[in-house]
This record gives sequence, structure tokens and C-alpha cells, in this order.
Amino acid sequence: MALTEKISEYIVNLDYQDLPKDVIEFTKVCILDWYGSAIAGIDEPPVVALKETLFEMGGNEQATLISGERTSLANAAMIHSAASHIVELDDIHKGSIIHAATVVIPAALSVCEAYDLSIEELITSIVIGYEVCYRIGEAVTPSHYYYWHNTATCGTFGAAAAAAKLLGLNKQQIVHALGNAGTQAAGLWEFIEDGANSKQLHTAKASYNGVLAALLAKKGFTGASKILEGDRGFFKAMSDSYNEQKIIEGLGEQFKIMENGFKLYASCRHTHPSMDCVHTLMNKHLIDSTKIEKILIETYQTVLDITDNPKPRSIYAAKFSVQFCVSLIALKGSAFLQDFNERSLNNSEIREMMNKVRVASTKDFTDAYPEQWGAKVTIVLSNKESYSVATEFPKGDPENPASKKQMVEKFQSLVAHKITDVDYRVDDIYNIENLKIKDWLLANSPIGNGNEA
Repeated sequence: MALTEKISEYIVNLDYQDLPKDVIEFTKVCILDWYGSAIAGIDEPPVVALKETLFEMGGNEQATLISGERTSLANAAMIHSAASHIVELDDIHKGSIIHAATVVIPAALSVCEAYDLSIEELITSIVIGYEVCYRIGEAVTPSHYYYWHNTATCGTFGAAAAAAKLLGLNKQQIVHALGNAGTQAAGLWEFIEDGANSKQLHTAKASYNGVLAALLAKKGFTGASKILEGDRGFFKAMSDSYNEQKIIEGLGEQFKIMENGFKLYASCRHTHPSMDCVHTLMNKHLIDSTKIEKILIETYQTVLDITDNPKPRSIYAAKFSVQFCVSLIALKGSAFLQDFNERSLNNSEIREMMNKVRVASTKDFTDAYPEQWGAKVTIVLSNKESYSVATEFPKGDPENPASKKQMVEKFQSLVAHKITDVDYRVDDIYNIENLKIKDWLLANSPIGNGNEA
């Protein structure tokens, strides 16, 4: 049996009644986290440019945006996906290196509203979408990640899986949907050299392409039956090494969504282990930042591949600079959305601190990745005293979890400048099964400046 056949069997067979209560409640946390990032990002210039372009292209009004407008379900998936990804606070799964919420939830929401489906069906489809993209991501990581943005590529499968479940596709139709998701999977890391907006296009297209693949399958449009393991398939074309067993081990017996992690800093997740260490050292030892002579970081190689940027030239590039991020923590003690701005980017003290940061990879940390995203930081003072601390898991990982209070505070910080009655919105999501998708989206449509429609 082909791998996509086994996946399609899982998708068809899983129902809401099969989900344990803790999985349902955790999925609501994922929705809350996604919603906060989407609200924070919906008015960012690249997202506005995407929205305006899609509106100019037209489309039936099938789905509601969190900003209040109506558009096609495919357009809504694209816009919500880009919005929730741009502020760099979306969720993360370390084993697959995927931000699943940003591709799966927009696809699921759009299809669910357009077809007037239930919240129970929404939650089930989200669990399925996470499961599928995480398993495919784990199968090709880390070699795939050298050139390909996993959220964009593997995320396409997750969006297709979620949409396929909601559309009630049969096993063969789901195989076709996954086949056409895989043939559209794309997203190259080259954007990082320029801090380009392509990263938002990656997630937008992944969500869109997944929805498209499922809708086409519903109409009888066929796709490759061995898109993963075939001789010209996803695995062989897009990774130097892969493990097919990752697709099927424990499939239907565990819920990968429970391995999800959450960000508490508004930067690339690969910067977070070092940031956590600096934060710990600064607070534990009450270090005077003016006395710092050097900040020495030992970590895994991917940190250098993705975030070794000692001279970021834009706010977005700064989020992918481990030197900038640890300096921001050392000097400001915070690295949330409001901390990444033109003032901090050009701050002379931060720039001076960045010159004191040294980053190196070690075999131990590199070998442990991606199961562990570790770092050791040593801060050396001008009097030659030094303090060190290490971590294997950044804050927000399942092994080092964020509390419910921290997640609510994160949400409040993300949306406070956009909507009122923030506590009511939190309660809405934790009790979302009592609502209809359209009613929830309309009730939660901000128009900026603390006002509501």
C-alpha cells in the first residue's frame, strides 16, 4: 500500500469522537495562538499587498476575513496564512521544523465556513492537518530543510489533508488530493539573504495549494498515487535522506499536535535557545549589560545556517539574526513584537553588543538536532568573570511548556491594539464548539484602533 493510501485511510477513519479531551483542548490553544498572530499581522504591508492583489483578481464571496471583508475561500486561506506568519510568533514543531497553524488553520477555517460545517469538524480537520504535515516533515528533516522551507513544502500536505477531511473525500480522492498537493510543494530559503517577503508567500501558497488540491480531487481531478516515495516523488526529489517509517509509525495511535511548541519571542525559533540562556543569565546573576565583554554561543549548525547575520539591514532580517536577538534580550530584557522596530534596529548600544557576540556550532548540539534545539551561552564580563547556562529545549516546547497564563498574555499583547473585550475573545475560543464559524469570525473582526465592527 502506498504511503498516501495509508494516510488517506487515517484521514477517513478519524472522527471527533476519537479525540481525547486533552487533544481537543490543546487544539483550542493552537487556534488561540494562531488567531493572535493573524490579528497582529493582518495590516502589515506585505499582507495588505497580497490582499489587494487577490481582491483585484476577484472571486466569489465564500469566506470571511478576520478584518471583516468577504472573499473566496482560497483567497481567505492565503491572506490568513500570510497574516499569521509575518509577525514570527506562530507555533512550531521541532521534529519537522514546521509552523503548522499558519497553513493548516487558514485552510480549515475557509473550507469550514464555505461549506457551513461544524466546529467539531473544524477541530478534527486541524488535528489531521497537523498530523500529516508533521509526519512528512519528520520524514525528510533535516536534509530537506537545507534548501526548502518545510512549512511551505510539507505544510501543503497538511492543508490538503485538513481540507480533504472537511470536504468528505473518500480514500482515493484523498490520495489524489495529496498527490496534487505534493506536486505544488515549493518554498526556497534564498529569501533569507534579502529579508524578502517571499516567506509570507510560502505559507499563503501552501494553504491555498492544499485547498485547491482537495477541491480538485472532489471534482475527480487525479494526482500521483506515490507522490511521497515514488522514483520522481517528493522524497527523492527534495531531500538527500529520508525515513519513510516516520510516516506510519504510530499513525492513528498518537496525536502529533500534542508535540506542538509555541513562541514567546517574535523571532526565528532558532534564535530562542540562545535568547532563553541570555535571559536566564542576565536575571539570575543581575548582570550589568555595560560590563559585558563577550557573549559566547554554542549551538547546533542550523542556527548558523539560518540566523548567523551580524549586520541585519531590516526589522525582518533582525528577527533572523541571533546576534541581534540575544543583544536585544541582554539590553532590553524583552523581544516581543513591539521590541523589533526601527529604533532598536539602529540602536547604537544594540549594534555595539552585537559585535561582542560569537556563535559556533558543536557536534553534540548538532547531533541532537532536531529532537533537541539546544544552546549553551557564556557571558564574559570585563573583570573576566564568566557565567554559563545551557538548555536543550526553548521555552514553549512540550518539554519546557508555556503556561496557560503565558499563552493568554501573549494573545493579549498581540491583539490589544486591534480589538476590545480581549478576555471575551479568549473565552470565545476556549468555548468555540458553541459557535458557528461565520458568527465567530464576524464577532472577532477588528477594524483597528481598538474598535470593532
